[in-house]
Amino acid sequence: MPERFPKELISGYRTFSAYRLPTEQSRYHDLSDRGQSPEVMVIGCCDSRVSPEVIFDAGPGELFVMRNVANIVPPYAPDDEPHAASSALEFAVQVLKVKHIVVLGHAQCGGIRALVEHPAPLSPSDFIGKWMSLLSHTLDGEERRPGETQHDYITRIEKKAVSTSLDNLMTFPCIRIQVERGKLQLHGAYFGVAHGSLSILDRATGEFQAVTQTLPPGYESATPHPLSN
Repeated sequence: MPERFPKELISGYRTFSAYRLPTEQSRYHDLSDRGQSPEVMVIGCCDSRVSPEVIFDAGPGELFVMRNVANIVPPYAPDDEPHAASSALEFAVQVLKVKHIVVLGHAQCGGIRALVEHPAPLSPSDFIGKWMSLLSHTLDGEERRPGETQHDYITRIEKKAVSTSLDNLMTFPCIRIQVERGKLQLHGAYFGVAHGSLSILDRATGEFQAVTQTLPPGYESATPHPLSN
């Protein structure tokens, strides 16, 4: 075994291979043979507390996930430079032909805090500052309100940043065309880390509506998992 490989990862893999893998082995074989065909793409934050696969209880092959600092979708900008986020979007829409793209924001986002508070750069290159500048116009007209705490202000910006990324998605021709044809839907969501809460953005009102954590009576027996095949 290579030295210094994290022991907790080895332990986790052994637990996976002993308990979860046997129940999903046929799915892995199938995914290996025919390839992936997820219907949902989730754009999430790198934050270790906000794993889309965990939050949505997704199995292998069910979600196509892109993660970066602050779950940002940059605007469409074709040039000669490499674009990681744009390439993931292009593959999801053009090759996988996903039917839904979800931008998943979250509470206590370090990237949004950096956008709001402008801390000193972590390095001379200031990679985080330059990346977060993609959301700088999100702050336009969004000053801290009288009586609003800094925590509440940052929460408000975290949620507005989700809308900004949704707007940026529509600058991609391949996405806009599919949305206009009714073949692709865009969604915003927000995860509250402390309580594990989830809310969904209503684009018409701009408000996030909470998803109940309690399943209605008979839901489990009458309704299949929403991400199951």
